[in-house]
Amino acid sequence: MSNTSNWPIPNDSVRFLLPRPVINSLKENPIGRSLHPVAMGFYKKAQGHTMSRLDHDDYLLIYCVGGEGLLKLNKKSIKVSAGDFLILPKTLSHEYTAKKKSPWSIYWVHCDGILAKDYLDEIITQSQSNILSIGLHSRLITDFEALLDTRLNNSLFESFLHSCSLLSQIITHIVLLNKQVQSQFDKSLDLELIRSLMLTHIHQQLDVETLANAANLSKFHFIKRYKTLTGRTPINDFIQMKIERACHLLDVSDKGVAEVGWELGYEDAYYFSRVFNKVMGISPSQYRTLRLGHT
Repeated sequence: MSNTSNWPIPNDSVRFLLPRPVINSLKENPIGRSLHPVAMGFYKKAQGHTMSRLDHDDYLLIYCVGGEGLLKLNKKSIKVSAGDFLILPKTLSHEYTAKKKSPWSIYWVHCDGILAKDYLDEIITQSQSNILSIGLHSRLITDFEALLDTRLNNSLFESFLHSCSLLSQIITHIVLLNKQVQSQFDKSLDLELIRSLMLTHIHQQLDVETLANAANLSKFHFIKRYKTLTGRTPINDFIQMKIERACHLLDVSDKGVAEVGWELGYEDAYYFSRVFNKVMGISPSQYRTLRLGHT
């Protein structure tokens, strides 16, 4: 585990290092080996807090909830403010310090596991940065508090297993918040406009070129921006909308499968059934049968 800072802990702050035998047990556990904390804490108005690591052998997550700090990566200084989330992966040399006039308040977690790289490198790649400006969220702060509370039952190994689940929840929450922020502030693509266009054309066919023209982007750049913001392709989203509408029609009406497909722009009933099956995993007829409570 990477060394934690030796910043003096006042009464209103927390630093907790998981015992080495517990970490070893988590590495051997089916739940814990995927992702587990090795140290965690909360520093409130951390005046004088500073740390420098040339060798870093785990992942470090820092959520700034107040004040300011300074992060140095690759000889570049980056200001850290309330609402910023830092991801510092293994082997990345770094240095950080709390600002003197307005020292930061931070939640932090050192973590590791066989899936830690998969969990976190993807976020860094998508954001093209180690700092995510996601804002302050009471739910996320509550999640960190719940993670810290697991130390109160440190005589129970199950409490540490629970901390693994909470850590996974925090990271997936960060992924969601980061996507929402990207969608909100990325002016290169109006997702609401595109989805509204999809909905108004749900009863017919719609090609990517029409959507790209509406977004004033080339076909290539439109697909790339859409996938970056949503993680999906526009046509897959359009098909998903159609099948959701098909499910609704199968639920509330007695229309035949072919008629439902026709209403959604599928002239070939067999093709409609194949598309439905691909999305839902069952045919339209099977879906209706299950909805009626038959097997």
